[in-house]
Amino acid sequence: MLTTAARTLLALFAAPTLLVLVPFSLQAAADPRDPYAHFFQPTFGDFQEELEDARADGKRGVLIFFEMDECPFCHRMKQQVLNQPEVQEFYREHFAIFSVDVEGDVEITDFQGNTLRQADFAFREFRVRATPVFQFFNLDGEPTVRFTGATRDAQEFLQLGEFVAEGHYQQMNFTRFKREAR
Repeated sequence: MLTTAARTLLALFAAPTLLVLVPFSLQAAADPRDPYAHFFQPTFGDFQEELEDARADGKRGVLIFFEMDECPFCHRMKQQVLNQPEVQEFYREHFAIFSVDVEGDVEITDFQGNTLRQADFAFREFRVRATPVFQFFNLDGEPTVRFTGATRDAQEFLQLGEFVAEGHYQQMNFTRFKREAR
């Protein structure tokens, strides 16, 4: 008597067209990587210094992910989007990327050299009231694009990165950019 797994394997070997597709779907499921190791960059919280490094590394800007522990949408972004290798590679190529806890007590130095707690940086300087917030900055430390909430999927998040990296935000909003990209 064959087990369910054995019958499934036998059926796959009997259907050669499925064999071509299965390795790709299994590979995609095996690919997710820890966003803290592969998406976000380590930081000592000196965003003036991070900005200088971004310029020296030829980045297009800085991305700060404002999050909090209890945020289900932050968790979903990390588990379904920010853990995808394609997303990680694109964003790491174009941006210096950091996470800021909107409730955090850790002291940071903002782009102007002011020292303050993460929570004050998020609320006082950027009025972050809901999470997640993806705040992009140009290489002068000026805010350029802000996206609040979770994206629909990894593809939409990649579109957001392209929208910022290629400077489309200077001519149109993100909704129009997505509509025209179809």
